[in-house]
Amino acid sequence: MRSSDIVICYGQAVLDLADELVDAYADVFSAPPWNEDAETIRQFSVRLQADSRRRGFRTALAQSAAGIDGFATGWITPAAFPKDRGYAQVAAQLGPARVRELLTGALEIDELAVRPYARGRGTGRALLTEITADAPDGRAWLLTSRLATDTVATYRRLGWHEVAPRTDTRTGVIVFLSPDHPGR
Repeated sequence: MRSSDIVICYGQAVLDLADELVDAYADVFSAPPWNEDAETIRQFSVRLQADSRRRGFRTALAQSAAGIDGFATGWITPAAFPKDRGYAQVAAQLGPARVRELLTGALEIDELAVRPYARGRGTGRALLTEITADAPDGRAWLLTSRLATDTVATYRRLGWHEVAPRTDTRTGVIVFLSPDHPGR
């Protein structure tokens, strides 16, 4: 089967594809280990509207005749490190100095979603390669749940490096630095 074509779009241009992205998001994140419910999936649509206005926002899309096979979203992490969502766990796990050194000003990969039928064909690798191609000084990062063992194994296989947590601060998330990140 032919692999997906990867394209990137910046800023709010992605909103033209919002319905298709929400559909792909639901296909991926309603299944284990995520098990997201309809409200959480609806909230992704709301977040996408706001996220598309963030500094450096971009979306990499994997498209084929079947539609959107997967996508990745990201933006530049602000100097004022956020406190919502999983950020508090990241801050606790790394501490303020390492957050500043490794994450602020770097490209943060917020979502990576590859539909089940498109897995095992290099789609995730291609999405991550495209979205991080112009990361500031090669600095990109992401976080994922420790419970998502297949996802964690995939990031490791793709050359992403886990940031060791500070002593006694291990949380439910793992922070990964991109293969080209100078802090890895």
